[in-house]
Amino acid sequence: MADQMQFIVEKLNQEPFRKNYNLISFDSLEPLQLLQLLSDVLAEIDPKHAVDIREELPEQTAKRMLSLLGILKYKPPGSVSDLSAFRQGLVTGSKPVIHPVLHWLLQRTSELKKRAYLARFLVKLEVPAEFLQDDTVADINTQYEELMEAFKNLHKEHEQLKTSGLSTAEIRRDISAMEEEKDQLVKRVERLKKRVETVQNHPRMLEIARQLRLEKEREESLAQQKQEQKSQLFHAEQRLQRAQLQLKEMQDAVADSNPESLMKKLEEELNFNSYLVTEKMPRELESKKASVFLLQKVVAEPAMTQTDLTALQSEINEVNAQVNQLIEKRMLKYEAADSKFSMYRQQASLVARRKEAKAQELQEAREELARLEGQVQLRSSHGPELGGPQAPPEHEFKQYVAKLRTKNTLYKQKRQEIAEITAECGILQRTEELLRQRHEALQQQLQSTEEQKGISGYSYTQEELERVSAVKSEMDEMKGQTLDNMSEMVKRLNAVVAEKKASLAPIIKELRQLRHRCQELTQERDEKKLQYDSCAAGLESNRAALEQEVKVLLEECAQQESNYHYMNCMRRSLEVQLQRAREELKACVSPEGQQRRRALREQYTKMILEQENLGKKLREKQKVVRDSHGPNMKQMKMWQDLEQLMECKRECFLKQQNQAAIGQVIQEGGKDRLVL
Repeated sequence: MADQMQFIVEKLNQEPFRKNYNLISFDSLEPLQLLQLLSDVLAEIDPKHAVDIREELPEQTAKRMLSLLGILKYKPPGSVSDLSAFRQGLVTGSKPVIHPVLHWLLQRTSELKKRAYLARFLVKLEVPAEFLQDDTVADINTQYEELMEAFKNLHKEHEQLKTSGLSTAEIRRDISAMEEEKDQLVKRVERLKKRVETVQNHPRMLEIARQLRLEKEREESLAQQKQEQKSQLFHAEQRLQRAQLQLKEMQDAVADSNPESLMKKLEEELNFNSYLVTEKMPRELESKKASVFLLQKVVAEPAMTQTDLTALQSEINEVNAQVNQLIEKRMLKYEAADSKFSMYRQQASLVARRKEAKAQELQEAREELARLEGQVQLRSSHGPELGGPQAPPEHEFKQYVAKLRTKNTLYKQKRQEIAEITAECGILQRTEELLRQRHEALQQQLQSTEEQKGISGYSYTQEELERVSAVKSEMDEMKGQTLDNMSEMVKRLNAVVAEKKASLAPIIKELRQLRHRCQELTQERDEKKLQYDSCAAGLESNRAALEQEVKVLLEECAQQESNYHYMNCMRRSLEVQLQRAREELKACVSPEGQQRRRALREQYTKMILEQENLGKKLREKQKVVRDSHGPNMKQMKMWQDLEQLMECKRECFLKQQNQAAIGQVIQEGGKDRLVL
């Protein structure tokens, strides 16, 4: 219990609660405060429960909390009677009820948030059957169920995406990398465009390339259509072969059999099919229906966590254990009566299981036989078409098997040789790796020698020069080929530019006039804006000064008003004190004793004397109690000892009476045995 409270306090002191509790302050919370704390925790799980419980009735609070706890699948400990006590404790804010609920909620807050979120959409609204008779209500209910299923699928996809390992940072890195690749590709395309623009007659070449691409795509689509038609033709030939095979089997069966064998065969098939229809398939159908019903029930429930699965597994184990115990009790109870029939029952169950297994094997064997016969017929029919030989006779097949064995031996020898060659290849690869390392070492040694001689990078520079010269020769060749295309393209571009200039000349002239007008309007706007800004700045400064002056005057007025009220209060207080002093003085100096009132000093003096007398009496009483404390304690101890002594005597007396009664019973039993 202490560990539970410690865990609750630690969780409540963290975000988002920040309660700053300790064990003592948490344990001293009132029932109403405990209920409000439970409501706050439930509000963190489901924001709809952010309610001040002082503003609602206790029954409403209990109903609201019980409904949410039911949705969250909280199972209170105990039996049905304990459930009623749990509800009562939840209404009254009992600590033994609230503390376990808080511990359970704070242990799995994130999981319960998800469950509460799903419950908002997956808790099905039950519609009475009489309302579903209306077509509109039935359609809306169907649409509601479809939307619920769509939400389930979307939530599953969302969870799969969350657990797929794709994080936001990785996606951003991928996006940035793709953007960089895009920029590189754009630059590369621009470079290629510039290079292509220099080629002679490049638009025609681009058009030809586009037509070539379209023809290739068309060729691929035609090849795909051809493949699909071949597949369809192949499937049609297979169906034809199966039909021919069935026709041949039926002709052979009719030709090689008599009516009795046909009737016997039909009876066997009828019995087998009757067994399948009446016994096997109904059982399988019932099992499938039960599985579908269970799966639909599981799908209709909210998403379950690993904790729920563990609890269900433990319940299943307990129920299985109870079932096994009941079966053992039943067997022990009916063992004597059913001992004669148990052997026959076992034999009948074994026969039934064997019959079912043989029927399954027979069905699988028939399917396999039909498949193999179809393959044999198909291959035998396709053999002549493909130029292959017919199926060989038995002696030729034996010779073929012998040749195959010799080839198998040869294959094993070759495989061993391949293994040796593979091992040798590994050695050569290792040798290549060593030589590569040696080459790298020699390169490093050559570089160090070049650095020592003062010609560092000579070999690398020579290789780069050779590579650059080769690239330069290729580029010069390409430039020579594209020079004419570039000149023709430049002429065409110049003609296009001249044409565009001629068409744009009147527009440019009109644009110049509009620009001049725009400049004049802009200059006028700037002048007006400057005047407006200066006027606005002056007015703003005056307004600020006036506001500051008004603020100072208001503060001064408030201060003076406060001083006035303070001085007025002080004057009234002094007047009251002066009046009391005058009355006291008048009472003290009054010569008449009958009309003289008692002064406050005399009253206070009398009260002080009374308190001093009371203090003297209490001190005397304290002294008497202190003097008599020791004898009184001794006397109390003697009375306690006397009480213990009397209690011991009473127990001894009761024990003696019990022993006397037992002895009397033993004597009476002995007399009875003697009489018998």
